[in-house]
Amino acid sequence: MTPTPPGFRPTHVVPPRGLPAWEAPDPARPTMPLDPLLPVQLVERRGDWGYIRCANGWGAWVDGRRLVAVPQDPPAAGSPDGTADPRPLLARAEQALGDYRAAVEALAAAGLDGEAFRTRTEGLRIGIVIDGESMWLYDPREGRWVYGDGRLVNTFATDRAVTGTEDTGHAPTRLVAPEGER
Repeated sequence: MTPTPPGFRPTHVVPPRGLPAWEAPDPARPTMPLDPLLPVQLVERRGDWGYIRCANGWGAWVDGRRLVAVPQDPPAAGSPDGTADPRPLLARAEQALGDYRAAVEALAAAGLDGEAFRTRTEGLRIGIVIDGESMWLYDPREGRWVYGDGRLVNTFATDRAVTGTEDTGHAPTRLVAPEGER
């Protein structure tokens, strides 16, 4: 497991349908696509290109226009704005992971074929980033990422339309002129 880079603080999430990624700001150099609603940190912009870093330290170039800015920075630990106890969400994530693990075990033991495995795992979805006391957890029932400090969780980003908010552009990005404009 790669450790979370120091200072990782998601500024954006990948759009609900995922996002292609590239090794360099060049469409001829594709890499692994990013999962839907993955929290990322936008580090640099070059025109429409954005260089992102993930919680595990992996980085790639993406179409920066398609990233979804998080609605607010995570609240400080102990914030009175916390909306829920994190334990039920953690229990659901633990159950989904257990269900997936059981399906993998059955597949490995030849108790399932590929189609039965797909059927058994259909709809399972979890996402967790834990960095010390900070936690970002995907809540598939509500279609949102929540931020928690161990006591309470707040909505951090959502895949549902949010009205009355705007992209504040608060992401700590370094703007760099495209190659031809330097």
